[in-house]
Amino acid sequence: MSALDLKALLGTSFAGMTLGKILSALLTLIVCLIVIKAVLKLTTRLLSRSKLDVRVQKYIQTGIKLVLYIIAAVIVAESLDVNMTSLVALLSVGSLGITLAAEDILGNVAGGLVILSAHPFSMGDFIEVNGTSGTVQEISLNHTKLMTPDGLLVMLPNKELSGSKVINYTVLGRRRVTQKVTASYDAPTEDVKAACRDALANTPKILDDPASAVYLSNYGESSIEYTVFCWCSAADYWDVYFGLGENLRSAFAAHGVEMTYDHLNVHIVENRG
Repeated sequence: MSALDLKALLGTSFAGMTLGKILSALLTLIVCLIVIKAVLKLTTRLLSRSKLDVRVQKYIQTGIKLVLYIIAAVIVAESLDVNMTSLVALLSVGSLGITLAAEDILGNVAGGLVILSAHPFSMGDFIEVNGTSGTVQEISLNHTKLMTPDGLLVMLPNKELSGSKVINYTVLGRRRVTQKVTASYDAPTEDVKAACRDALANTPKILDDPASAVYLSNYGESSIEYTVFCWCSAADYWDVYFGLGENLRSAFAAHGVEMTYDHLNVHIVENRG
């Protein structure tokens, strides 16, 4: 007989079934259900005291419940003198096939559990992963959904996400805004810095601490580059970023500072030879 012959398995298992065995199995089942209920209650109490995400607690409870019910089924079957060797072998082969077929899914699930338990980011955080940035809209076991600044919904597999470098721009509560501008070599440095400071003063929602700053950052081929730093709350980042950009242009015009662009000066020298 083959080890996986279910017909032979069922035939030999129930051949010697008696009322006594059935009553004994029923009593065993009742005891198992009582034990399962007690274990699940204890598990719920312990998980509620932990710092795990609520969804992770739910998944753990579901997994424990599944394992307990499988153990209970095996115990009840053993009390009925059911030969579990062939059935266990069949389940092992089946579970192996399912595991191989669902390798990516299981990897995503494992990654989702890592994300939910480690908390590298939360709902509403603005993050960047492998060049893709956006606001976290949903964290599931399989995927994490990001809403990009240009309104696109991106689904990132948790398997890839959990193993990648994640930049969280929101977790600290504030962000630094950086704007780079160029000015003519003819413009005095202090005049350019004064224009930048006026632009900062006219931009709302900028934090006083840390303080804003203006630096001469680079000498270009046809202009001097200045870098303007300021800080704001994470929620106000885009308002401050675009507002400062507009105010810089207005401040440069008010101070008579030329905001240059790349150009090439050509000098023609007359050959008098």
